Amino acid sequence: MNGVERGTTERVLTLLGLLQQRQVWTGPDLADRLGVTPRTVRRDVERLRALGYPVHATQGVGGGYQLGPGHDLPPLLLDDEEAIATVVSLLAGASGAVAGDAALRALTKLDRVLPTRLRHEVRALSGSVDSFGAGRTPVDPEVLMTLARACRDEVEAGFDYPSGNEVRRRRVEPYRLVTSDRRWYLLAYDLDRDDWRSFRVDRMTDVSARTWRFRPRPAPDAATYVQEGVASRVYPHQARFLVHAPAETVRAQVSASAAVVRPRGSERCEVLSGGANLDFVLMHVLVLGHDFEVLDPPELGTRCRLLAERLLSASVGGE
Repeated sequence: MNGVERGTTERVLTLLGLLQQRQVWTGPDLADRLGVTPRTVRRDVERLRALGYPVHATQGVGGGYQLGPGHDLPPLLLDDEEAIATVVSLLAGASGAVAGDAALRALTKLDRVLPTRLRHEVRALSGSVDSFGAGRTPVDPEVLMTLARACRDEVEAGFDYPSGNEVRRRRVEPYRLVTSDRRWYLLAYDLDRDDWRSFRVDRMTDVSARTWRFRPRPAPDAATYVQEGVASRVYPHQARFLVHAPAETVRAQVSASAAVVRPRGSERCEVLSGGANLDFVLMHVLVLGHDFEVLDPPELGTRCRLLAERLLSASVGGE
């Protein structure tokens, strides 16, 4: 939005505020308050009417401009970039435990007051998002919008993505956007690798939607797939534990990107995690402070016994 457009928008918002403060304004009075000509006031009134605000004009003594009552909220004065950025922020907040309810209420209200054109765009974004946390790393709202449209319209998408020491072009069938406690991800079917993949949105460049439509495949649960990838599959070693504590208790102790926690009854849970080495994963479970059992891999049970003997030896030596 250039400076002229921004100045017009700010002036129209000021005009709206003035009309809300007093029952009737004359044209010259409004022109004087806004520092413009009466002709400009008339144009700005037409802009408000085009946006759905019921501004009435009467002639003669006691006449002027008056903001009439409206049963529905009028469209919100946001340009495309502002609306998309607002929704991205609210979607991230809606995933959090603290601000979730307030963010969802705000999203509902925003959907009611946006112009029809932007409402469709916003719904494309909000309808293409799953979560297991709240997105933190800033991403380009237009990239999110492009991916959300591709998810909605079931068309292929393309983007450059780092792989090792080089950047390669990826062709995918996009399914869902997913927010974590750190980042935004895209769950997609990688056409060149013929398999499901999750991609970090902040690592994508030159993102574009293609014209080729695809027939949706049976897809894994997006949030679960991405979380398991972030917490486990990206690492060379994975481990599963049975922890003797409620799932809610353990989830409060570990971040969603560090481990997947699944309930196993009311008093136990399964923890899936990964790391560069198994000792590192074992220590993280140990410091939770709960009794646990190693489920996989079998060799981790051996490492656990060796570590216990080493700790016991250190304790005896200290005495």
